[in-house]
Amino acid sequence: MRHARRRVVRRVTRLAAVGGLLAGSVMVAQAAMAGETPPASGRPLSSTAGALDTGASLVSRLGGARTAGNWVGADGRPVVAVTDEAAARAVRRAGAQPKMVPHSMDELKSATATLGSAPRVPGTAWAVDYRTNRVMVSADRTVSSGDWSRLTGVAARIGGFVHMERTKGAFTTRLNGALPILSTGGRCSAGFNVTNGQSDFILTAGHCGPAGSTWFADNQGDQQLGRTVNSSFPGSDFSLVQYAGGTAGSGADVVSVGGGKGVRITGSADPAVGQRVFRSGSTSGLRDGQVTALNATVNYPEGTVTGLIQTTVCAEPGDSGGPLFSEGVALGVTSGGNGDCRTGGTTFFQPVTKALTALGVRLIVAPGAGGAAGGSSSGANQGAMAPSSASPGSSAPVTGASRGSTLLARLTDTRNVGPGLLVIAGSLIALVATRYIRAEQDRKAYQRHYSATWG
Repeated sequence: MRHARRRVVRRVTRLAAVGGLLAGSVMVAQAAMAGETPPASGRPLSSTAGALDTGASLVSRLGGARTAGNWVGADGRPVVAVTDEAAARAVRRAGAQPKMVPHSMDELKSATATLGSAPRVPGTAWAVDYRTNRVMVSADRTVSSGDWSRLTGVAARIGGFVHMERTKGAFTTRLNGALPILSTGGRCSAGFNVTNGQSDFILTAGHCGPAGSTWFADNQGDQQLGRTVNSSFPGSDFSLVQYAGGTAGSGADVVSVGGGKGVRITGSADPAVGQRVFRSGSTSGLRDGQVTALNATVNYPEGTVTGLIQTTVCAEPGDSGGPLFSEGVALGVTSGGNGDCRTGGTTFFQPVTKALTALGVRLIVAPGAGGAAGGSSSGANQGAMAPSSASPGSSAPVTGASRGSTLLARLTDTRNVGPGLLVIAGSLIALVATRYIRAEQDRKAYQRHYSATWG
């Protein structure tokens, strides 16, 4: 009876060990597959490739007197604000959704121009809200009651579609990334790597430092990164930092998102209102939110900046200049805002497309995205992307390591496959132990049998 029980225990132990080996192998394989970098995707974020009409093209074709902007609907379809039924029919024929509104884009732009011509009040900002067909004027806590009263009077004379609101915190530049860059003026974040064909540069925020500023990659000032050769702030908010060595090096098409990970950049585009976007910065890391307005104006204490992207993505000091992107498409660099990543707030970004045009440079993008490594690529208008459907983009090591890493390298990376290897090791020990126990029992049985025979 004891022998039968022992045989059952040994069999159960062996079966458990074999099962552990199989489970451990599956864990290792899954970890190795998870560690493999997916290929970079160069597809634009439009709903269908080669679509004849998008929200932006419809607005351009119908004109500012008959439309009042476009945005992304919850279903991912482009929505176009229109002022007459004929324009609405044209929008429907193009496959987009019209929304009838009382005020045209021409009226809304005239309102923002009037606000811009009034005496400047630091701590204020305004933008056109396409979805509510209003001009939204914000004033932070630094705006005095007298200035608020005067600005309210200007808004009242324009019309009831100008909406005034007080906000928490203060509108400031986010000086102090992707990866941090440091100078005597403070800390900023690197945005995107760009090139003019002869030299490579970092595209970052203009308020980070004037032309001639020297940047370092460390606090001690031992690793000189480069020097600012072109800067625009206020008015716009972008600058070029030329690499001290002339080239950006390997991984130039990648922006950091923290934890040793990065996103490959495949092109540039202008965002759409309602689009989900991502921002990376050295202070607050990777954050996401939605685009709420375009062509926004902010009156920073240092001066007025116009033509900005307004979003709900949070940012904090030190995030200035960091990249704004979606699905690997570069959209902007961090300018400023209010609030923080605990309470939320509004953040503004310098559009990448305008900065590239003004500076005469192009993005360094992933190989194949623009036809060749180091080429430039301009994504299609992204207005038909569902707000909730975007992701940061294809992942990559921040260092730009080779995408051809071997399976063996991933299998030997204990960070990825440690749990699976432990299960395999434990199972092997169990198998060896059961074999040893069985062999020892057989040896003793053999001795007992022959001892009795010899006796």
